[in-house]
Amino acid sequence: MNLFRILSVVVLTFLGSAVFAQSKTEKIKVAGNCGMCKKKIETALKVNGISTADWNKTTKVLTVSYDSTKISNDQIQQKVAAAGYDTPKFKAPKEAYEKLDDCCQYDRTGKAGETH
Repeated sequence: MNLFRILSVVVLTFLGSAVFAQSKTEKIKVAGNCGMCKKKIETALKVNGISTADWNKTTKVLTVSYDSTKISNDQIQQKVAAAGYDTPKFKAPKEAYEKLDDCCQYDRTGKAGETH
């Protein structure tokens, strides 16, 4: 009986650390201007593997928490770019950018992810 308790504790400890090791929170610079941008960026990330996504309009920084076994940082940035917003690794396709409302069309003269 005592051996069973010890094994149970060991198994639960390893399971807990395995789950914790898969969860990541990262900050990603994302070009954008307004509250509508915030909504579109965050909505683009309502996918399996992402637990939270919060874009700050002032700092232009997206804080995203995700399960790294289900989605990668590159995949996250690709989803944001597909919605029309440049990130450090991926520039939004011209067609996606041009579909943004006028207030959401940020200055694209810089590198991907850079805003002025």
